[in-house]
Amino acid sequence: MRSILTITVSALLLAAPAYAGSHGGAYMAEELMSPCQEADNDARWGEAAETECEQYIIGFVDALKATGMAGEGTKICPPELNTADEVRWAFLRWVHADYTARKKMPAADAMMGTLSEAFACGQ
Repeated sequence: MRSILTITVSALLLAAPAYAGSHGGAYMAEELMSPCQEADNDARWGEAAETECEQYIIGFVDALKATGMAGEGTKICPPELNTADEVRWAFLRWVHADYTARKKMPAADAMMGTLSEAFACGQ
């Protein structure tokens, strides 16, 4: 399990330069929103978009769990069932709640905001 996580994180780090742009190289919330929305809206590339979106989400949530920042005994308790879809929908709702400001955030910051608000432990 740990080797799979290591390989996944390494692959993400190697792919990160592909996202570099005028915003300092951060993958922005707006960029993650595109495949997350298209997953439901586009019959032609919807499946690929859903994979891109949900793999980011699953990797993010798994990394938080692996580092002890999510799960029982923490402030963030992601859903146990249908995690990728539940978090995807929550992410889209969270960004749209203050779209002008939140679309310009790094995707990781927007994901933390989403998880902290939508999946706070004890709710």
